[in-house]
Amino acid sequence: MDVTRHSAVRGVLALAVLPCLAAGAAVSLMGPGQDDVVPDTVPRVVDPGAPGVPPSDAVVLFDGTDLSQWSADKGGDAQWKVSGGVMEVNGTGSIVTKRTFGDQQVHVEFATPAEVAGEGQGRGNSGVYIQGRYEVQVLDSYGSATYPNGQCGAVYGLAPPLVNACRPPGEWQTYDIVFRAARAGADGGSVQPATITVFHNGVLVQDHFVIEKSTTASMPAGGREDGPLYLQDHGNPVRYRNVWIRPLD
Repeated sequence: MDVTRHSAVRGVLALAVLPCLAAGAAVSLMGPGQDDVVPDTVPRVVDPGAPGVPPSDAVVLFDGTDLSQWSADKGGDAQWKVSGGVMEVNGTGSIVTKRTFGDQQVHVEFATPAEVAGEGQGRGNSGVYIQGRYEVQVLDSYGSATYPNGQCGAVYGLAPPLVNACRPPGEWQTYDIVFRAARAGADGGSVQPATITVFHNGVLVQDHFVIEKSTTASMPAGGREDGPLYLQDHGNPVRYRNVWIRPLD
């Protein structure tokens, strides 16, 4: 088709669509070959915010001011130290969110101690537990050896990270996690296991990993009920900041 004729056809199509829009009629915005995907669905708008700021639809779990969104894992108020926009593990026990989540996008920033002490699993150890069931290991794995499925970025005990993306001890690091919760299978009885994708400092370290079992004895794998975000006190003064979740279900 020559350019002049192509432009004319586009103009006629545009004129045909305008009255439909004015009348409030549904107009497909699908591209070629996409008619059988999700017809006439326009994505909702989410303000991504400035760098370092949670998106507009995020549930902010720690904004640097207090622990009002958290409880101690054994009951009562969370007792971690909060200072300078940071919360720090202080030996008072792990903490869990008061709210529970299903499918989710999680953002966590953490820093292992700048003063290195211990080796292997004794060096800057903590953990981010999705739904209280599945631990993404937090550890100072910068130049420190340990078993592969226990190093930073691992789904603890199940899957080592694809690469070691650790920054030096004391520097701030990020986890961005996309989690799809376990759910009923097509037959209504079996369970489709959960899956997890993890970016560590922007680097892919878990790629849609299928989680066949829980990493903790406290909650069974395959549970279809929502669960809290759980941050572990493993006895090392790991720091956290800017923690938020986008519910995806």
